[in-house]
Amino acid sequence: MSLRFLVMEGSPAAARERYRVALGRTPAQHYGEVLVEVAGGGTFDVVCSADPDGAMPEGASLGDYDGVAITGSPLHIWKREPESLRQIELAREIFKSGVPFFGSCWGLQVAAVAAGGDVQKNPRGREFGYARRIAPTAEGARHALLSGRPALYDAPCSHLDEVSALPPDATLLASNAVSRVQAAEIRHAGGTFWGVQYHPEYVHSVLAYILDQRAEDLVSEGFFTNHAQSKAYSADLVALDAEARHDICWRLGLNADVVDSGQRRTEIANFIAWCKAKAGQRNAA
Repeated sequence: MSLRFLVMEGSPAAARERYRVALGRTPAQHYGEVLVEVAGGGTFDVVCSADPDGAMPEGASLGDYDGVAITGSPLHIWKREPESLRQIELAREIFKSGVPFFGSCWGLQVAAVAAGGDVQKNPRGREFGYARRIAPTAEGARHALLSGRPALYDAPCSHLDEVSALPPDATLLASNAVSRVQAAEIRHAGGTFWGVQYHPEYVHSVLAYILDQRAEDLVSEGFFTNHAQSKAYSADLVALDAEARHDICWRLGLNADVVDSGQRRTEIANFIAWCKAKAGQRNAA
């Protein structure tokens, strides 16, 4: 079954262009490629919903897609900037469409606010690199989003904000010591969203790019004692995309849940299984 995805680009134009220059494609293009790869084929379109002229692809409506995903973003939703508000409005329309809806990090935050929740700066500070010891709740252990995840796991992450209050009709699926809402299902206006605060779509070099962009902040916040240390960490991340080197995994404390791409993308595979099931139901109707 060939699926068609819509990817909401969370980054404004300048940020996604920096990403494209450094990594060869925008965050939404990277996300779409991962979705198609994990699905075993398909197509994707991108909507730049942060932009004033970020219209849907010509001739397309939300109902034309088998699934919608939202990328990460450098924006802060609690600032209520126009770039954020436009994305919240589109998220509300996606809920109404009933199309399977998924998001990482910023995507979870946008969906939560669109459905009546809240997002604030995390009082425990930034979570960067890898979210450690994520634990499914009792509901999460039974939920299809986290099928295949163990009782504790790590995942790539980069965020300063968190969902401070889930919407009224939502289920908390996973937490850790830094962010209570690491995964959730949100139901709103007839639609359902699955989301995570981490980034199952990332490769390690994306984290290296973000680290290099935010090195000053990460040093000042105590993640590294100096810039030489941050550059060494960044180089290790880039090297991991070429080879799962034992020395780097040992040094960074990484296990198969983040080094093995299949395990790292568990939630994306589960989202795609949901999309396929819904598409099959539509085709049979």
